[in-house]
Amino acid sequence: MIVRAAQEGDAAALAAIYGHHVLTGFGTFEEVPPSHEEMEQRRRAVVERGLPYLVAEEAGQVLGFAYAGPFRPRAAYRYTVEDSVYVAPDAIGRGVGKTVLSAVIAACEAAGMRQVVAVIGDSQNAGSIGLHRSLGFQDAGVGRSFGYKLGRWVDIVWMQKALNGGDSRAPDARGLDLSGH
Repeated sequence: MIVRAAQEGDAAALAAIYGHHVLTGFGTFEEVPPSHEEMEQRRRAVVERGLPYLVAEEAGQVLGFAYAGPFRPRAAYRYTVEDSVYVAPDAIGRGVGKTVLSAVIAACEAAGMRQVVAVIGDSQNAGSIGLHRSLGFQDAGVGRSFGYKLGRWVDIVWMQKALNGGDSRAPDARGLDLSGH
């Protein structure tokens, strides 16, 4: 398995993996799978900010992907990113998520980020919660019944991981270019 930057040609694979999770799970609160064109636009928006959007690939097949996007649009959040990770259903349990998310975290640390936040859909999502804990994320809270999907109320689990010393000192990098109101 290799980890590499996602490319335009990966859009169909990204859409298929993500679409599966949209239709069958609670890891995302989207209910309509985006097209591969939409997935490509999303990938491009992340990369244009200088953030990582990576895939795990084996024998030419994309097994999963992860990326980090801005946590919120306001400037004070410029040192905090939110991660996302999705694995093809037939590759779950093979270490794909840990491999690709580890590479995203390393890239965020190299870029000078100070916090990575995970907003995990479903407090019963043991796989994603366990994955994040195994990578050093700490529990930060639970939002009860924040979404309604597939006939039930769904919680969100907040987790976070400090990078580059977290809040122990002032930032020494520029951070993301954010200008939201």
